[in-house]
Amino acid sequence: MTTDTRLGELDVSGLGEVDEPEFTGLTERHRRELHVHCYRMLGSFEDAEDTVQETFLRAWRRRETFAGRSTFRAWLYRIATNACLDLLARCRPEPATGGEVPWLQPYPDRLLDELPAGDADEPETVAVARETIELAYLVAVQHLAPRPRAVLILRDVLGWPAKDVAELLGDSVNSVNSALQRARAGMREHLPAERQDWTGGEEDAGTRELVRRFTEASVATDIGRLAAMLRDDVRCSMPPTPGLQVGRDAVVNDWVESGFEGMKGLRAVQTSVNRQPALAFYQWREREAAYLPLTIDVLRITGGAISEIVTFHADRFPPLGLPERLPADGTK
Repeated sequence: MTTDTRLGELDVSGLGEVDEPEFTGLTERHRRELHVHCYRMLGSFEDAEDTVQETFLRAWRRRETFAGRSTFRAWLYRIATNACLDLLARCRPEPATGGEVPWLQPYPDRLLDELPAGDADEPETVAVARETIELAYLVAVQHLAPRPRAVLILRDVLGWPAKDVAELLGDSVNSVNSALQRARAGMREHLPAERQDWTGGEEDAGTRELVRRFTEASVATDIGRLAAMLRDDVRCSMPPTPGLQVGRDAVVNDWVESGFEGMKGLRAVQTSVNRQPALAFYQWREREAAYLPLTIDVLRITGGAISEIVTFHADRFPPLGLPERLPADGTK
């Protein structure tokens, strides 16, 4: 009898008989989608890593509580959601405000690709759907209080029935439905109005050409050329550094005041995170005789123009699998 067959027949005592290596095998197949779930809840790649580990530890310790009333996958999601709520209660009792998320971190597409592509309604495919993994969605979610956030993700992203969400949260179905309506209203308040027009990470020719021109203008520190690619209502942020610029004039003024135009010795590596195009910038350091990590720009493109730039610091290069340095000839 295979492990999958046994799992479908396990009762409370049955799962308790599974040894640790076998249990690890059962949980590991769900690691990536659970990590994405925790990432949505927390907005932080690193916190999601820690919370998945905590989830697996709790699951092992509580394995005898799995009664087979739901799938093993759903049982893990319940544990993961509660682990996220516990972390938020300890570390972030208040949601984000003002359109900024200081703890926001990017999620590399190479890890999202670990889940096999399947039919649109398959759980693993839904879990990493592009429209619910882009940074603007993450920012909007982080503006919700923790419990409505959990309700929204479980109901609207994962498609859980209201009664299952109510059971997980120890609440009534009416309370869950009320929380969902509040969460949806909050999302409408914080999501871009033109969200249905996003191109996101789609590799169409227009997006590729815009990213190419943005790359060239950035390396040349040509603010005029960059400004021409921005929408009038463009937004620019740099978590965890506070400060959100809204509008082309505000963004350009910030670039000028920061001395961007005077920067020299830049190179760029194209990548993708959160199903969006991204550029990792390196700057020449004479002392090391190499180009070292500087920043990562993640772009949102709407209607053939750049509608948002989220810039991350050099500490995000390792989790994204980017080179630690580029040699003098610019090769990796």
